[in-house]
Amino acid sequence: MVSRRRVAADTRWAVVIVNYNAGDHLAGCVRSVVADTSAGVADIVVVDNGSTDGSLAALAHEPGVRVVESGGNVGLARAVNLGVATTSAPIVAVLNPDTVLRPGTAGALVGRLERDAGVGVVGPRIENPDGTTYPSARTEPPLAIAVGHALLGVVWPRNPCSRRYRALDVDPGAPRTVDWLSGAAMWFRRDALDRVGGWDERFFMFMEDVDVCRRVRDAGLSVEYDPAGTLVHAEGVSRAHHPYRMIVAHHRSVWRYAEHRWRGPRRLLLPLAGLALLARAGASMLAYWFGGRRRPPELGG
Repeated sequence: MVSRRRVAADTRWAVVIVNYNAGDHLAGCVRSVVADTSAGVADIVVVDNGSTDGSLAALAHEPGVRVVESGGNVGLARAVNLGVATTSAPIVAVLNPDTVLRPGTAGALVGRLERDAGVGVVGPRIENPDGTTYPSARTEPPLAIAVGHALLGVVWPRNPCSRRYRALDVDPGAPRTVDWLSGAAMWFRRDALDRVGGWDERFFMFMEDVDVCRRVRDAGLSVEYDPAGTLVHAEGVSRAHHPYRMIVAHHRSVWRYAEHRWRGPRRLLLPLAGLALLARAGASMLAYWFGGRRRPPELGG
């Protein structure tokens, strides 16, 4: 445990960053949070999932950071819950370690939650390192669209089903209510997290963001996308160390989500969904292999 600065008891917001071998990206993320004082000084908590790359050592020069060691690679949801439990701030952001906040982002999103008690979670506009917008705010699609995306997305990424699922034709500069947000960057009202019992630890990695947003909506609160806040996300830094394992984990989590959420006649389709996911996982591995393995596999849905 590392602690270097006492945070005021009336701090407006905290941030939980889950680290697993994120290298220099972790320190870059922390620096961007420290630099963005638009919502005041944040209570910064880094939960480390057993990193072995020396990424924590860089935090020795970063003020205002508390490090919680999880005891091993316990998964994203478990690590988030550990971090949230260490802070009492009324608003808690959850960030990937490979993200960098643009100045003013904290103020915009914290302010949004403070102004509107009906909002449970809000997410910023997420940019790729090349400046393009990552489709981080989405709607849970009808079954036919989901199947089309699952079957075609690997070989034809911009097919009509995937375009609809990923909201590629929606103006990224316009705020809107959505069904779920990318777990790379989410600002939660603490009482919303308390109401839904935190993140579901049955999801080791992937789909926990879809699940927690679904439960926030079921609790009567809205999920909002607000591009007044912006950050840059170098996607896939941690999962690059184990790409094939991450492909398997992603598809397993999709199965678990379907098994947990599908009701009525839909449950009759679970065996077919399992076979389709198995085939899609194999196709994703082949696409990654024949693509030259130059970058982490795209698994964001």
